[in-house]
Amino acid sequence: MPHAKRWLYLVHRWLGVLLCAFFAMWFVSGVVMMYVGYPKLTQAERLAHLPPLRSAGMGTERLLEPADALQRAGVAGPLQDLRLAVASGGRPVYLVIPAAPTGDAAPRPRRAPAAVVIDVITGEKLQQVDAERAIASARAFAQHPDATIDYQGTLDEDAFTHSRALDVHRPLHRLHLGDSAGTVVYVSGTTGEVVRDAPLQERAWNYVGAWIHWLYPFRGNVFNDYWTDIVNWLSIAGIVLTVTGTVVGVLRWRFRGRYKTGARTPYRGFMMRWHHVFGLVFAAITFTWIFSGLMSMNPWKIFDSGAAPLRQQAMNGGPLEVPAQAATVQALLSAASPNIRELRWVRNAGHTLVLAYSPTSAPTVLDATTAAAHVWAPGAMAEAAARLLPHAVVRTETLTAYDLHYYDRAAHTMTGGGDKPLPALRVVFDDPNASWVHIDPHTGTVLGRTDSHRRTSRWLFAMLHSWDWLPLLEHRPLWDILLIVLSLGGAVMSVTGIVIGWRRLGTKLQGPQLRSSRQ
Repeated sequence: MPHAKRWLYLVHRWLGVLLCAFFAMWFVSGVVMMYVGYPKLTQAERLAHLPPLRSAGMGTERLLEPADALQRAGVAGPLQDLRLAVASGGRPVYLVIPAAPTGDAAPRPRRAPAAVVIDVITGEKLQQVDAERAIASARAFAQHPDATIDYQGTLDEDAFTHSRALDVHRPLHRLHLGDSAGTVVYVSGTTGEVVRDAPLQERAWNYVGAWIHWLYPFRGNVFNDYWTDIVNWLSIAGIVLTVTGTVVGVLRWRFRGRYKTGARTPYRGFMMRWHHVFGLVFAAITFTWIFSGLMSMNPWKIFDSGAAPLRQQAMNGGPLEVPAQAATVQALLSAASPNIRELRWVRNAGHTLVLAYSPTSAPTVLDATTAAAHVWAPGAMAEAAARLLPHAVVRTETLTAYDLHYYDRAAHTMTGGGDKPLPALRVVFDDPNASWVHIDPHTGTVLGRTDSHRRTSRWLFAMLHSWDWLPLLEHRPLWDILLIVLSLGGAVMSVTGIVIGWRRLGTKLQGPQLRSSRQ
């Protein structure tokens, strides 16, 4: 037993020397992330920076309708996506993603396909994104024709573009807008769209926030291939450190009686005393955050259910194709508000539709053939959604308020900035994975799928790590106060550990030097 205790103390001591600096960094950067997130360009921000389609000169020049533009560009067959926006080089363009091959022989794509960019006036297909086009895209994004754009060249990845969602757009053009916010934008090397913005304040805070919290110094360099393993094993070592520290702390605490000093802790030094006290008080929250941080990595794919993909074409009645008698772009724009920034052709629940997006409201849903406002027949959405999986539907619910599994967060947060409209339709299937599918009843768009594995991840990661429990989030600043107090307590525990570890390490290093000098 004494031998086991000695190993317990040694493991905790030297893991503390190694990891206390990481713990302090995680606690402090976590507080920063409560208010400043990793740079992203949300859908609302993207739309707000696109020029209105009606003011893009489309009424004075002859524009090509979608079918004509696709024919001139040599894009044939069904489509995965079709959009019209002033999104590349400051010019109105069609952005087209052809549908992926289907069937058993079709190769499984390694990443999302890149969009084909077609000029709406000439029908020319974009071949390359050069500096001139990137500058024009940045100037349009800045919404200032005289903006002084500083073109800073191309890059594959930097501190603010580690997201895998950007892989399809690499290499990226980096440009400084010259505005008062010191905004840097990144332009896609494949489509010419602005795909990320990062103001100076956001970039600066990220170095003590998300960038360091997620150990991104190990990304984009020789450690890149090992980043996942580094995070996973540091988290596991952190769990061991927390557990051993808790056991040591309990063993050394006098719950009955006191030490000769009159205290319940045996340590007389300031640092050791406070490390002991704060370690016991904040042991549970430290373990919770380190463990849930590990769960955020989906270690060894434990939350992947292997479920078959949703049969979206079955729900939608086939792939997207431009109707033979399609409504003209001008008719579609006339049927929507003057503030429309993007038209998107979709095939949803058996209908070919056009979604007209503005920055401030839900998209207007138009019939792709008549340009009339589309109204869904009662029960049509639920009937179509039942075809998403070859299993019975247990129930269909209409959500008019957020709950534990369908909720929204602030745009800057890790899970925020997505499309979480209300009301929403929840279709619960009787399949082996207990799948729930959420659908926007306004547009007919599938918003997402969750199953038993992902719901477990929601509890073990999001709930435990971000404390995104609605009753708490709805009573801010209670959420803020609670997380800041817990984080600061954990930071004090970690900083005292750093000092103790530094002293211990110094003592060990001085020992050989003293022996050498005596010889």
